[in-house]
Amino acid sequence: MVAREARRLEARLRAEAQETERALQKELRDVRTRHRQKLSAVNRALKELKGEFRVGKQRLRAETRRADKEAARAEKLERQLAAARKELSELRQKLELAQRARKRQAAPFSKGDPKADPKKPGRKKGRKYGKRGERPKPEKVHRVLEAELPGVCPDCGGPVQETAVHEQFVVEVPPIEPHVTQFNVHVGCCGQCGKRVQGRNPEQHSDALGAAAVQIGPVALALAAHMNKLMGASYVKIANFFLAAWGIGVAPSTLVRAIKRLAKKGEPSYEQIAEAIRGSAVVYPDETGWKVGGLKSWLWAFVGEDATYYTIEFSRGFDVAKALLGEDWDGVLGHDGWSPYDKFCDALHQQCLGHLIRRCSLILETAKRGAVRFPRAIKAIFQDALALRDRHAAGEISDHGLLSAIGKLEKRVERELRRKFTYEPNRVFAKHLRNHEDQLFTFLRLRVTLELDVKATNYLAEQAIRPAVVNRKTSGGNRTAEGARAQAVLTSVFRTCKQREIDEVQFLVGLQRAVDVRDYARTALGP
Repeated sequence: MVAREARRLEARLRAEAQETERALQKELRDVRTRHRQKLSAVNRALKELKGEFRVGKQRLRAETRRADKEAARAEKLERQLAAARKELSELRQKLELAQRARKRQAAPFSKGDPKADPKKPGRKKGRKYGKRGERPKPEKVHRVLEAELPGVCPDCGGPVQETAVHEQFVVEVPPIEPHVTQFNVHVGCCGQCGKRVQGRNPEQHSDALGAAAVQIGPVALALAAHMNKLMGASYVKIANFFLAAWGIGVAPSTLVRAIKRLAKKGEPSYEQIAEAIRGSAVVYPDETGWKVGGLKSWLWAFVGEDATYYTIEFSRGFDVAKALLGEDWDGVLGHDGWSPYDKFCDALHQQCLGHLIRRCSLILETAKRGAVRFPRAIKAIFQDALALRDRHAAGEISDHGLLSAIGKLEKRVERELRRKFTYEPNRVFAKHLRNHEDQLFTFLRLRVTLELDVKATNYLAEQAIRPAVVNRKTSGGNRTAEGARAQAVLTSVFRTCKQREIDEVQFLVGLQRAVDVRDYARTALGP
């Protein structure tokens, strides 16, 4: 009985175990199936992600390549733009230089093509000719010659009857023979100190004796300096002229050394001219290119009320003007707009209207459409200012009226400067006017406030520069710094003598004969 129950229990347990095993196997199969399904779904999703990643990566690579190409293209375009801007700037500079060269003094072969309809040469008839001029009759006649009539007519052989006697005068250079003066120079020694003492005649210009006892006279040297420094004649040409015209033989090197000695004697006069410039109420400076020993330098001219000072320096900066005038100089400076002059903060400034009007004209030569309005308006304003000056000088407008008109001119300039500029030359020009807006009508305002005649242009400085420019075309400058110094000293003396109505040749003759050149400069050149 017990055994049968045990077997039955064992069979039931075995059956339950088998049932449980089957259930577990089925559940395991289900779990494996679900796992396989999930794994398959994950693999499919991973595959899709890999595909999307591949596509995205390809797109990214394509976009990167496209961006690289665009960047390279942009860089290329920037280089092309920079090159185009550089080329445009160079072309504008060349155009400006060509326009300046066309207006600059040039040789006849450089004046361009002839006009299609040139004016008829010769004098014009009637009122167009103007006032006829003629040489005055000489006050002194040295000899009289008769131009007798021929006995018969040279054409037909008939008798000739006298009807009138007319006068003709010929002014001729007399035959020139060198005038030689012998100075017997007495030499002795002091009985007390034993020092050598040498006599000097007032007409002597040198104490040299021995090998240097035969010298060129002071008049000849003064004329040589005049021909070299003002007329640009070379020392060889001057020596040839002396021999051909006066029969004076002299070596070019002798003239070089003599003129350098003359310049050293002129140093006190040069210093006195510098003091006169510093004391001038109005100064007109200008500068031009020069050469010293083949090196680029600058010739400066400072024109005052009754003096002109030249200097040749390697700099075109503020240091040159400051060395002459002083940094705190407080006069009126009339200049062409060169920026170093603006550093004279205590001075009043007048921009050269001539330069500004010419700049307007240059812009108008290349400007198109709306770009012509600004330079045309500015040019009209400056021309109105010059007309206003002339009306005030003629008494047609009062001081109060002049000041009122100046205010209107300034408002017109302000209105024009408020424009928006797209044309580059106009923009640059407007910037210059904006920076110097208070320096445009100084010449008008000072006519009333200080009763000072300030020129609207710096033509006085340009006139002082012009002889140097002519000299530069033939000489090319100076070979040495000593020669440049002599050039500056002697041209300053010549120009100042002309301003003060002093005979420059006689001044240099007296300078050479003077014992005390500083005292001579004070008395002969004046304060």
